[in-house]
Amino acid sequence: MAELTPMMKQYKSIKKKYQDSILFYRLGDFYEMFFEDAEIAARILDLALTARNKGGGEKAAMAGVPYHSADTYIAKLIKNGYKVAICEQIEDPDEASGIVERDVIRVITPGTVIENDMLEDKNNNFLAAAVYYEDTIGFSYIDISTGDFYVTELFKTQSSKLWDEIDRIRPAEIIVEEDLADGEFLNNYQQVNKILINKREIFNLKKSYEILQKHFKIQSLIGFGIEDMPAAIAAAGEILHFINNTQKRSLKHLDKISLYTLNNYMVLDTATRKNLELTSTIRSHRKNGSLLDVLDKTVTSMGGRLIRKWINQPLINKEEIDRRLEAVEELKDNFIFLQKLRDALDGVYDLERILTKVTYGSANARDLTALRYSLTKLPFIFEALSLFEDSHLLSGLCDEIDTLDDLGELLTKALVEEPPTTVREGGIIEKGFNEELDQLRTMCGEGKDWITNLQKSERERTGISSLKVGFNKVFGYYLEVTKANLDKVPDDYTRKQTLANSERYITPELKEKEAMILGAEDKINDLEYRLFVSVRDKVADNIQRIKKSAGIIATADVLSSFALSAIENDYVSPIINDSNEINIEQGRHPVVEKMLNENFVPNDTILDNEENRFLIITGPNMSGKSTYMRQVALIVLMAQIGSFVPASKAVIGLVDRIFTRVGASDDLTTGQSTFMVEMNEVANIVNNASQKSLIILDEVGRGTSTYDGLSIAWAVSQYINDPREIGARSLFATHYHELTRLEEEFNGIKNYSVLVEEDNSGVHFLHKIVQGKANESYGIEVARLAGLPDELINNARQILKQLEQNDNEIKEVAVSGEDLTETNLNKENMVISNNTVQEIDRKQLSLFESNKLICEKIKEKEIINLTPLEALNFLYELQQEVKEINDQN
Repeated sequence: MAELTPMMKQYKSIKKKYQDSILFYRLGDFYEMFFEDAEIAARILDLALTARNKGGGEKAAMAGVPYHSADTYIAKLIKNGYKVAICEQIEDPDEASGIVERDVIRVITPGTVIENDMLEDKNNNFLAAAVYYEDTIGFSYIDISTGDFYVTELFKTQSSKLWDEIDRIRPAEIIVEEDLADGEFLNNYQQVNKILINKREIFNLKKSYEILQKHFKIQSLIGFGIEDMPAAIAAAGEILHFINNTQKRSLKHLDKISLYTLNNYMVLDTATRKNLELTSTIRSHRKNGSLLDVLDKTVTSMGGRLIRKWINQPLINKEEIDRRLEAVEELKDNFIFLQKLRDALDGVYDLERILTKVTYGSANARDLTALRYSLTKLPFIFEALSLFEDSHLLSGLCDEIDTLDDLGELLTKALVEEPPTTVREGGIIEKGFNEELDQLRTMCGEGKDWITNLQKSERERTGISSLKVGFNKVFGYYLEVTKANLDKVPDDYTRKQTLANSERYITPELKEKEAMILGAEDKINDLEYRLFVSVRDKVADNIQRIKKSAGIIATADVLSSFALSAIENDYVSPIINDSNEINIEQGRHPVVEKMLNENFVPNDTILDNEENRFLIITGPNMSGKSTYMRQVALIVLMAQIGSFVPASKAVIGLVDRIFTRVGASDDLTTGQSTFMVEMNEVANIVNNASQKSLIILDEVGRGTSTYDGLSIAWAVSQYINDPREIGARSLFATHYHELTRLEEEFNGIKNYSVLVEEDNSGVHFLHKIVQGKANESYGIEVARLAGLPDELINNARQILKQLEQNDNEIKEVAVSGEDLTETNLNKENMVISNNTVQEIDRKQLSLFESNKLICEKIKEKEIINLTPLEALNFLYELQQEVKEINDQN
């Protein structure tokens, strides 16, 4: 094989260090990729694939993209899960001896993106790390585009909460230990989100501690509250280690770590967050149709990210919630002042992400003019906040905001009104900012004026009316004369270039002025760049001040968004207390009511830990049971994020967790059936709920046989309702009407149902929740409304009559044969949780002791494995045999 060229040797040497990345190798105005990288890029980016060294040497697949539009291509590779290593020239080509030195200046990964075109304005882009240390889990996450840096610790026994945290923040990338990346961690996380997983490097706790010390320039981690949290230190150190290795530049904007604990917030597991559709819908996975869609009226990117965080982390501290509610109330009650605040906030650019580009050294003049414009808004924001005097939170924001007048003045004096995007070609610095620059510009301007006047004076001197003065990068300034006028060319002209129809000349005076002009322009561009960098560095020195004001802007934006939502949607301020009462009058579903064309039917809710602890809700499908239960959960959640709520009155006793068990489907990734998924969710609830929790159960036990499912639903209801076990406030919608008997058996359980109106035109669902149990399920009526054929519907009605008749006959036999009351039949024979399935089967079989043949058939049949249709056919066959026996007798 032929020897590699020096350039390809350099390429391979650099690529060897970044084998897990697509290497963008800078060649002139292009980033080139070779070998496998080129093949991948060509496929994903739809590029032409060529070959290098076709005439000799090693053939290399090759593809390239223009450097000035590289961000678009990089974004697509990142979206497809790849990392991109940017390789630039790090040596001046004019000073290079041989091949220009190159090296990777940055590795862009899904979790380290800072480019605006690759990010969503109102979404964070997190890089996370999960580290096991002895009996604890360290979890840390960071958004380097905003500077947010968080860390927490959990016990290993709380590993399920780790998945909930991962689901809450939805990181773009996560770092895990080697043994976890291929095992339990990977399996669990793939159910939550598809991301790029980087295996954790093995280094000790001391190294992590030193990395944090060095970055924050501190002696200890006591100030961050994590000095004695080794797992947290390991996770945070891992993230910084990864960022340092990939970003290779200043990270001054990462100026603190925020420690948080799960006990500071209402815990929302993955299923609850999904079922309540907090930030995206279940089906489309879009914001439209979610709670966030209703509440988010923020006008800044920073506010948009903060409101998402608040929704995903409801508070459990009454004082903090009341502070937010008090602020929202004052904003709502003073609409003119509210509008003034929102007008002041509107147009503020994303200060957090601008700061990141500043510290990276990648911010251009337009980024700084965006910052400058935003700073001009700060005095107006201060003025608007000062109008609110009753709210401690708003007045506190007003007291703390820094209007950054000195920085705004600097940017105004330094930068022109509309600078170019490039920073090395001049046109950035305002006149009067620097005396040397002004002198150079004057010199350059005088020279250009002389050049402009030269054409007129030379035409007059030579008599050549067509003479022109021109310029190009190769020959500089020149005098151009057509060949028809060559006889008039003066002796002091020196020929420089011959063209088809003309000759180009220079003069000593022209070359002198050219040297002055071009020298001045080079000096101007160089000086402007140095002045710009100096201004950018001064901005970087004020990072903490700017970040503080950015946080105040975000908070004011979210509070004003809550206030506007309350005004537009007729929300009221909830009363928050530490009791176990949830009393909602005329409550409404915040999302559904916005989507309905007709008026939404409101409903009341009374929940406590005594007489109204566990509400069993029966009624037909489509009648509104699920909507009602979800609205209760959403009203509680809205109250605890500090938002007003859709009701005429709401008293909310603080909730520590909201659990939902709504629907289920097979989990193909783990091979779990629908019923197993359902039971896992129920297990999570009964193992983690407390008396302060709110539980929403929309069907339990429907994924197995009727008696199995009914038994489980009965036992789960008893367990959750029992104060000695859980005693949580709960809503349980079910089609098992037998469960309504629980009201008679246990204190704290109440029956509720959905009103249904029946007339000649059919069944009408009134969507009104009232006390008492439902008399019918109306499932066949729902099937009719869904469009099933009339023949099928009529047949279903006939089968239902037969089944109901058989059920009554069985009950009569049971009562006469074993002297059991109907209540005892349900209580002892059907669904007592202590009885096993075998005991239920034995007692059911005893009902048929009068006929040995039928009993044997039932004993032999594997009922649990029957489909509903097979079970129905089997029951029908038994019925026919019983009728024949009766006819014979």
